[in-house]
Amino acid sequence: MENVVDEDGRLGAATATRTGIAVVVVLVVLSGFAAVGGRWKLLGIAWVAFAAMAGGALLGARAAGGRHARRLVWGYGLASGAMITSALVFLVPSAIDHHPAFGGFGVAFGFLAGFGAHTVGHRLTHDLPVEHTGLELTAHALAAGVVIGVVYGNMPDLGVLLGLAIVSHKGPAGYAAARRLVDGDRPWTPLLVPAAGVGLTGIPAALVALPSGAVLNALVFGFAAGVFLHVAVDFLPRCELGGDVYEVAQQSADAHHLLDELRSHAVGSTALGGVAVFLAWLAING
Repeated sequence: MENVVDEDGRLGAATATRTGIAVVVVLVVLSGFAAVGGRWKLLGIAWVAFAAMAGGALLGARAAGGRHARRLVWGYGLASGAMITSALVFLVPSAIDHHPAFGGFGVAFGFLAGFGAHTVGHRLTHDLPVEHTGLELTAHALAAGVVIGVVYGNMPDLGVLLGLAIVSHKGPAGYAAARRLVDGDRPWTPLLVPAAGVGLTGIPAALVALPSGAVLNALVFGFAAGVFLHVAVDFLPRCELGGDVYEVAQQSADAHHLLDELRSHAVGSTALGGVAVFLAWLAING
C-alpha cells in the first residue's frame, strides 16, 4: 500500500496531489451554488484567483533552477501596487463614509491582525508535518476568501475590479512557491489547495449578512482594507538578502549587482500596478 507520508513525516506526493484535485472538485460544487444564487462577481474572482495561482505555479515549476528574477519582481510589483491602490481607493473610503473614526480603527486593526496572523502562522507551520509553503498560502487564501466574501456579500454594488486587484498577487505567489517546491524535489500540485482557497471560504462567507449599523460596518470594511493592505505590503518586491527575489537572483554569477538593478524594476513595477488600476477605473467610469 502506498505510504501516506514520506520518511520525513510530510504528506507523500501522490496523496498531496489527490488532495489538491479533491479541493478543486469542492470548488466546482460550491461554484454551482454561487451561480444559482447570482453571486457572479464573487464567482469570477474566485476562479480568477484559482487560475492565477495554478497558472503561476505551473510556470514556476517549469522555471525551477533557472534565472527569472526580473519576472518575479515584476509579478510581485504589479500585484502589490494594484492591491495597495485598490484597497485605498475602494475599501478605505467606504469604511470612512460609515464612520470616520471607527473606519480608521478598522483599517489599523486589520493591518495589525494581518501581520500578527502571518507571523504566528509562520511559526506554527514549523510544528506540523506538512509542507510549510503550501500550508501558509492555504491559511492566507482561506482567510482572504472570508473577507472577500463578506465584503462582496454586503456590498453587491462593488465593482469586480477591486476583487481582481486583490487576488492579483496569486500569480506571482504561486510562481515563487512552485519554484521553491520543485527546487526542493517536491511536487507543486499541492498548491491547488491555496489556489482554490478564496472560493472555498468566499462563497459561503457571502451568505453572511451584517446587521445594519454605521459603527459595525465601518469596522468590518476598515478591517478588510487593513488586511489587504498588509498582504499588499507583504508582497512588495524587496530586493534584499533572504527574500524570494534573492533566492532566484543568487543563482546569478553577480547576485549583488543584479539585486541593485532589480530595485529599479521593483519601483517601476509597483508604480505601474497602481497606475493600471487607475486607468482601468477611468475606463470603467469614464
